[in-house]
Amino acid sequence: MAAKHAQSNKAKIARRVIEVLEYFDDRHREATVMDIVRRYNRPQSSTSELLASLVELGLLHKDPYSRAYCLTPRAALLGLSGQPEMIRDGRLVRLSDRLLAQTGLSVALIAMVGLDAQVVSWHHGARAPAATRELSGGVKEPLFLSAAGWLMLSTVDRARCEGMVRRLNAEAGEAHKFSFGEMMARIDACRETGYITGPTGFGSGTESLSALIPGQPSDHPLVVSVVYGRDEKVNVEGLLQSLGEAMRQCLPDLHSSNVEPLPTAA
Repeated sequence: MAAKHAQSNKAKIARRVIEVLEYFDDRHREATVMDIVRRYNRPQSSTSELLASLVELGLLHKDPYSRAYCLTPRAALLGLSGQPEMIRDGRLVRLSDRLLAQTGLSVALIAMVGLDAQVVSWHHGARAPAATRELSGGVKEPLFLSAAGWLMLSTVDRARCEGMVRRLNAEAGEAHKFSFGEMMARIDACRETGYITGPTGFGSGTESLSALIPGQPSDHPLVVSVVYGRDEKVNVEGLLQSLGEAMRQCLPDLHSSNVEPLPTAA
């Protein structure tokens, strides 16, 4: 029993470390102890100890005057050397930055973790709906709830995909049960195009244009989503053209190796 309790505590500590690192984004360059306490509803004393430990490890820097914390270069580069080249050389970041500047809309990178879609990063645009303002990296939900999830399921072998969809439906609450046939039809449509418009998910109540990042293995797909409010007037064809052009500019080697990220909108 004592060993199990110790394992549980280690898991909690690991989760809290990740929470702290994920707090920092383009809208939160610095954080105080109370910022972390309020965001994650954690005890102040243990949060202070955790932040002090991360300073000692060289992952956070503490300003001696403002007493605010910020990420260090070590935190930014941790694990980077083991990533694919387009992540190491910043092409995915440039893709997000370009779309953000061109559209003014929020841009999210989303990955598949088991049967969940997980936000890898969320860059808030000037036109970001209020419902998305607190969304950040690390948020997860079942794949069937978002257009990005449908896209990622489309990268899986169809027989295995059917099994995953049946399991998702079996594990969904009554309010979220869906038609197996309709869901497979959506996923099959994604196989044909590599992009789709639909719900962003993550409780945001927004829509998005989502596209697969080309060249990713089927068990580690990545999706880029450009997010807009349901009532917002968006030229989807123009947005599709901007997304396709951004991919061709930021991921040129994938495009030149006969991988067509997106067709040009008519």
